[in-house]
Amino acid sequence: MVHCQSQREAEQLLLALKQRFQECQLELHPEKTQIVCCVVARQRDSGLAKQFDFLGYCFRPRLARSRKGPLFVAFSPAISPSAATRIRQRVRAWRLNRRTGLSLEDIARLVNPIVRGWINDYGAYNRSALYPLLRHIDRHLLQWVKRKFRKKGRYFKRAKAWLGKVAKYRRALFVHWQFGAAFPAE
Repeated sequence: MVHCQSQREAEQLLLALKQRFQECQLELHPEKTQIVCCVVARQRDSGLAKQFDFLGYCFRPRLARSRKGPLFVAFSPAISPSAATRIRQRVRAWRLNRRTGLSLEDIARLVNPIVRGWINDYGAYNRSALYPLLRHIDRHLLQWVKRKFRKKGRYFKRAKAWLGKVAKYRRALFVHWQFGAAFPAE
């Protein structure tokens, strides 16, 4: 990632990099190498890409709050859609709903180190972008409750209310509940 002052400077640098890479018998990846306009005010008329993914983050214009309070548009990172998809696939691969032999504490011991890592990695910037992923984990926990406790399982609202009470009174059980994305109590 290289920052430039103008589009012209960026195009010249890209050309120089291509030439240097050719001298070393290398080439830039055509899909991964692009010029992106990061100045939000100039994006509309620049004709350049308006966002890019880098190391699991998607950099694009987002609403931000200034220190004095009002909202403004800033070019900032948050978890990329591809990284979020990988996380959802990993949660699905846990097959929590099939682990009815485990207690809720056992599932917490299994899940917490991994979720803590995701929160630390992707929660450094724009933490609220992680909330949909954390709710995804809660939906899988809800499926576990419905399967583990058959009386609650027949009724979605009962299972949701039970998990909501657990989240309210035992917030420290799951790391994402401590993070502030607790399952809503009914």
